[in-house]
Amino acid sequence: MAINIQMAIRKNILFVRLKGELDQAVTEKLKIRISELIDKYDIKYLVFNLAALNFMDSSGVGFIIGRYTQLKKRNGKIIVCSMNPLIERIFNLSGLKKICSVTTTELEAEKMVEVA
Repeated sequence: MAINIQMAIRKNILFVRLKGELDQAVTEKLKIRISELIDKYDIKYLVFNLAALNFMDSSGVGFIIGRYTQLKKRNGKIIVCSMNPLIERIFNLSGLKKICSVTTTELEAEKMVEVA
């Protein structure tokens, strides 16, 4: 199964919309691309919209933890929005909810960042 990835940058926020499956076949290339963008555009906040993500394995969990570590060095954070019940369960079981802020929409995520 393939993945569709959309990215947008506003100020110091990188928005990433994932559709499909986040697995080992995808995470390595995505890790490199997002790391490059974080460095190039001085990104402090990463917003993942997971509304259309229907699968994530342990490499996806590791990928998010890696971006968390990268942003923590910049005093940044990861915000996740629009999780379906399956992805939310993975976030709960893996402990990702402890390191990521969770909102229901991208707009809420953007407002959260502006207040910070």
